Amino acid sequence: MRWLLLGLAGAAVFLYGRITGDAQLSLLTKGIPVIALLLWLREAPAGTYRRWIGIGLVFSLAGDILLDWPGDLFVFGLGAFLLGHLAYLRAYCSDSRQPALAALLLALVAGGAMFAILASSGLGELLIPVACYATAICLMLWRALARIGHPHLQPRSTWLAAGGAALFVLSDSLIGIDRFVASFDAAPYAIILTYWLGQWGITASAFQRSNSA
Repeated sequence: MRWLLLGLAGAAVFLYGRITGDAQLSLLTKGIPVIALLLWLREAPAGTYRRWIGIGLVFSLAGDILLDWPGDLFVFGLGAFLLGHLAYLRAYCSDSRQPALAALLLALVAGGAMFAILASSGLGELLIPVACYATAICLMLWRALARIGHPHLQPRSTWLAAGGAALFVLSDSLIGIDRFVASFDAAPYAIILTYWLGQWGITASAFQRSNSA
């Protein structure tokens, strides 16, 4: 609980900095919620799943900093989050390898729609990096959804992971829309809130994950 309170406090200070236009305060506090999740994750049962979720959080933390760092480091931030998605993908695959074709179709529709919207606005040199990122998102979401209904996994864990993955995809989609399609005033807040909730769901899925736990 103390780590979650730390995360909430960091989130509140970050939002205050964003609202007041204090870029330095926002940069210094943006990573606190994810750091809090990393500390909380240490209390989950050890194993492959927890290890890869932790790696995903570390790459996400790097992406957080890179996206807010002075200067345009968007591509580097994109790369960090790409590695984070691949780490989450590895975690989900450690639990389930079932095909889950319905989940695959849903993930392809979500990722394909996001890429089509962004590509229609003209991505230029970012076309291939964004295509690779969209592919990683599709795979990550697919494997998160594929855990639902697995007989050896707790339903709570599977739904938390799936919901967290879906919110992460939504957050990434909002980033792309705001940057490449049409900027909107509420974007920074919608992006960060869906992102934090998504990361919380993914992290929480590591607790009481197995029916045998």
